[in-house]
Amino acid sequence: MSDHPAYPVGLRLAGRRVLVLGGGAVAQRRLPALLAAGADVTLVAPETTPSVEAMAEAGALRWERRGYRAGDVEGAWYLLIATDDPEVNAAASAEAERLRVWSVRSDDAEAATAWTPATGRSDGVTVAVLTGRDPRRSAAVRDAVVEGLREGTLAAPRHRDRAPGVALVGGGPGDPDLITVRGRRLLAEADVVIADRLGPRDLLDELPPSVEVIDAAKIPYGRAMAQEAINAALVAHAKAGRAVVRLKGGDPYVFGRGREEAQALAEAGVPFTVVPGVTSAVSVPAAAGVPVTHRGVAHEFTVVSGHLAPDDPRSLVDWPALARLRGTLVLLMAVERMAAIAATLLAHGRDPETPVAVIQEGTTPAERRADATLATVAERIAEAGIRPPAVVVVGDVVAVP
Repeated sequence: MSDHPAYPVGLRLAGRRVLVLGGGAVAQRRLPALLAAGADVTLVAPETTPSVEAMAEAGALRWERRGYRAGDVEGAWYLLIATDDPEVNAAASAEAERLRVWSVRSDDAEAATAWTPATGRSDGVTVAVLTGRDPRRSAAVRDAVVEGLREGTLAAPRHRDRAPGVALVGGGPGDPDLITVRGRRLLAEADVVIADRLGPRDLLDELPPSVEVIDAAKIPYGRAMAQEAINAALVAHAKAGRAVVRLKGGDPYVFGRGREEAQALAEAGVPFTVVPGVTSAVSVPAAAGVPVTHRGVAHEFTVVSGHLAPDDPRSLVDWPALARLRGTLVLLMAVERMAAIAATLLAHGRDPETPVAVIQEGTTPAERRADATLATVAERIAEAGIRPPAVVVVGDVVAVP
């Protein structure tokens, strides 16, 4: 093999036959990208890893449970050779050479006619890096470029052709690093951001001065309801041709009124997308060391809004039924009504010694945690001065060491 550098090219494999020989770890790593490219994948292998078998069972690829046979390469556009038999690999490689099919060999890069680059994606950009015989350096360069694109530290001006509309983005529990990659990208592209008080505020500091940031709590609404005013603002900015991000804490569809806003946008004919977020109901306890489920302790968890007291006629919660459950109970927006909630759970049979953790401003530098039992939690909240926002976890998982 000469020392000439490889010629980089992007293969458009959608609908084209790709042959993969071998169902081990190499195939497991490479198959997802081939499937994502739309390739028509045939896997030839006597056995596979469980992950590869799951892909076959899901219908993502065809698996022929046998070894390689001469003639298998016929009709393929691309070949990945990844068996643990050097003789089989050499024979398949020779067939590919004769048929002029580009082939990658996991056991002998020098004998291959193609190399697989270290690849990554960010905002519709595919980054592919080849450094010859140093795959670790390829991966390191790839990671550096992708991170630079995602974080905005790598200048890459481009024309934005995204149509105006609204993105309902879940910002996560508070730590700015816990927003999704897609959510961060849409923030970077926004003309207008309408943010909730509980959203990850630190992300707003990263926005350029040209972005109009609107505090949803301060939208004037006069005699109309605040939610209606927010809906109207979303519609107005989008119809003015702006790219709008509605930034919410947690997930927009978990007690975030995201569906109400989506309905308003749909009725107004405004295009929108929903970007799920990391909900505080699971992430805040986890970050504080509390699993909401644990083998042998809890096989279920229930998330409940505590913004209405149990005796409030508007409440839709079946508190007696919750008291009978054995699993974990996660309460959001419940701090100010915790005395009434605890009393109701106790009255309907929940053990007063049930452990409880109350986590204020989870995942942020201001995080505080107070531990108690169901019988003492209201008193403990008052003693510790816990204030909203906080997540309350009720159940034996709190005591898991």
